[in-house]
Amino acid sequence: MLCGTFGLAQNATISGIVLGSENEPLSNVNITANGLGTTTDPDGFYLLEITSDKETTIIFSHIAYKDVILEKLILTTNETFEFNPILKSEVTQIDGVTVSATGEKTVNGILTISPESIRKIPGANSGVETILKLLPGVSSNNELSTQYAVRGGNYDENLVYVNEIEVYRPFLIRSAQQEGLSFVNSDLVQDVKFSAGGFQAKYGDKLASVLDIKYKTPTLFSLRADLSFLGASASLETVSKNKKLSSVSGIRYRNNSLLVNSQQTKSNFNPAFTDVQSYLTYHISPKFQLNFLGNIAVNDYNNEPLNRQTNFGTIDNLQALVVYYEGQETNKYTTALGALKGSYFLNENTTLKLISSIYHTTEEEYSDVVAAYELGEVDSNLGSDTAGEVLTSRGIGSQFNRTRNDLDALIFNLEHKGTHVMNSSVLEWGAKYTHEDIRDQLRESEFIDSAGFSIRPPRPEFVNNQPSEPFTAPLIAYNGLNALNFVKTNRFSGYTQIGTHKTWNNADVYYNVGVRAHHWTVSGTDIEKVSQTVFSPRAQFAIKPEWEKDMLFRVSTGLYHQPPFYRELRDSTGTIQPNVKAQKSFHLVAGNEYSFLLWERPFTLISEAYYKKLDNVNPYTLEDVRIRYAANNTTEAYVYGAEVRMNGAFVPGTESWVSLGYLKTEENRDNKGYISRPTDQRIKFAILFQDYIPTIPDLKMYLNLVYQTGVPGGSPSYADPYIFQNRLRDYKRADLGISYIFANKDKQYPKTHWLHNFKELSLGFEIFNLFNNQNSITNTWVRDADSKNEYAVPNYLTSRVLNLRLGIRL
Repeated sequence: MLCGTFGLAQNATISGIVLGSENEPLSNVNITANGLGTTTDPDGFYLLEITSDKETTIIFSHIAYKDVILEKLILTTNETFEFNPILKSEVTQIDGVTVSATGEKTVNGILTISPESIRKIPGANSGVETILKLLPGVSSNNELSTQYAVRGGNYDENLVYVNEIEVYRPFLIRSAQQEGLSFVNSDLVQDVKFSAGGFQAKYGDKLASVLDIKYKTPTLFSLRADLSFLGASASLETVSKNKKLSSVSGIRYRNNSLLVNSQQTKSNFNPAFTDVQSYLTYHISPKFQLNFLGNIAVNDYNNEPLNRQTNFGTIDNLQALVVYYEGQETNKYTTALGALKGSYFLNENTTLKLISSIYHTTEEEYSDVVAAYELGEVDSNLGSDTAGEVLTSRGIGSQFNRTRNDLDALIFNLEHKGTHVMNSSVLEWGAKYTHEDIRDQLRESEFIDSAGFSIRPPRPEFVNNQPSEPFTAPLIAYNGLNALNFVKTNRFSGYTQIGTHKTWNNADVYYNVGVRAHHWTVSGTDIEKVSQTVFSPRAQFAIKPEWEKDMLFRVSTGLYHQPPFYRELRDSTGTIQPNVKAQKSFHLVAGNEYSFLLWERPFTLISEAYYKKLDNVNPYTLEDVRIRYAANNTTEAYVYGAEVRMNGAFVPGTESWVSLGYLKTEENRDNKGYISRPTDQRIKFAILFQDYIPTIPDLKMYLNLVYQTGVPGGSPSYADPYIFQNRLRDYKRADLGISYIFANKDKQYPKTHWLHNFKELSLGFEIFNLFNNQNSITNTWVRDADSKNEYAVPNYLTSRVLNLRLGIRL
């Protein structure tokens, strides 16, 4: 499909509630925009469609109040923008807001992502994370995973909030195909904000990033459903007759068989990933609002591997690893979250909130898998009857893995937050108490047999001189863990920050200064009680000069601490180390945002450079998505890099972007010297592209391309990282989606037509891994009996897969 020049009228939506000076809803407020108009209902609600990709001025007027004018508003196609103005009787307000092709322009380094793009862009795990992985500073080498690494951090260094409520993920996930569903349900999302570093003090204590999700507060009834070969989802939006109670709920089912069965390991795979979520809003009075967020997720993962053949080597020396399996994996993760938030609008300048939440997870990881393998030469003669088959064996052996892991975790949060507006300044504060109760039993063992004898671990006490000297060491597992941990952590944290907007020499100047404090105590059965405290000052500064070009410059800096969570306290033997300190990172981020018109359409060029200095680092190993910490603070590290991203309407009525990033991160363990960290993702290039056929504008195309250089990894689990600094192969992937729009808000039908009842109806297909690239995330290590060489046999990820998809909204 080619980029056409055919123009197409596309719309965006602005909605919200209009309030008076006492925070009471105002009815019959006139809202006009470029000849279009509407009025608020008795509860102050309004909904207005405007032309997208075009600068718009919106005026809110009422006979008893002064006008509110929203200027320089540019929304992208199908974007929904929420604006809740307060009309006053004594002064006229002029609110200048510039919205670029990616959303609301901000000065604190927060990127806003369109929810419509999230729902449309194809991906093996479609949703918020698929979009994030196309950003230059975000990397993930596994399409089945919803986890991501940001600017040299690992998966545990990212904060995720849904309507100001912190959410968590299961603890025991070790491979991406076990993950199933992300917590965030993209059908319920209204607003997505993301910061890759240098974020404000009001956000929590992590080292890498913040994902700030806002679920919808519906104003109309709506029912949405999505069906595909990978599963199904449905969401329901409701509003009571008096508009006081609204709810948005969703149910999802996912089955990864289509993707997992495209891998080289053939198996009887029976996963069932299901979750139900609901977010309710109740306006008790104009001054008090109550919200509830609930989630229940059940992930059943059953896998019975059968066999596998992986060819590797060269054409002249083609070899294969053939594996036959017995046994199965049975894993189950059951999680539940309930949260209640109360918001009290003391007056037009002060808002007080109280948030409580409880998260409970029970996780079982049981497996007994025997793998008998053969390493041999492959018949590479294409004309032979045995082409592709193993002719001669050069190594045989077997491996038995047994796992019996159980975890029960309960996390309780109670938090107060407040906001006070003072002329051109905003004061924010908060205090939070967290209680974590973790009960964990680890029982893992791995036995390796080669040619009739059991191999002991590669440790000094098992070095022998047989047959010259008798060797009487006991037979034990090659790798083994056996631990029982009962750990409780109590945390007290708080923050205060102030943000100010001033004018200096006709330039707009913004700054935000704040500080966080975190005190925690670790205790438990047979565990020494340890308490620690950290402080984290942070600051952001931005200036928008009065230039003809729309430029914004920003700088952010600060200290970011990450007090250890349960897994960071557990070392490689499963033992809890309560004295582990908080990892510390100094951030320095400088960025520029340039908004401009190209081909009479809005574009934005965003560039950032960053540097991080890390101390008290807790080193770890990474295998697939499983992180194992050393549970010490003997390492220091650094990260630096630069990113650039250009986004806008490359095709009229669409949003696309191109991004490029470079980073380097190294660590120094025990003063041995600097080596690359497991997340040293040097080059990242990504494209998100949307298009349509000019003569058939309802036929849409969505494409995302990712290229990432290989990260250090794939070494044996016992390997010394100072010896094994091998890198995985480069990660290359393209996902394509093509759909036909039968009905949407711009394409409605009369009552006599069968499509009249559909607000949206689309049908299409997706091709994952379009070019069938062979990506790998780990290696299987096997030894050649003849040469004594040890080979790294890649464990390839998913190959090309076709998926059909049907979308409905009533």
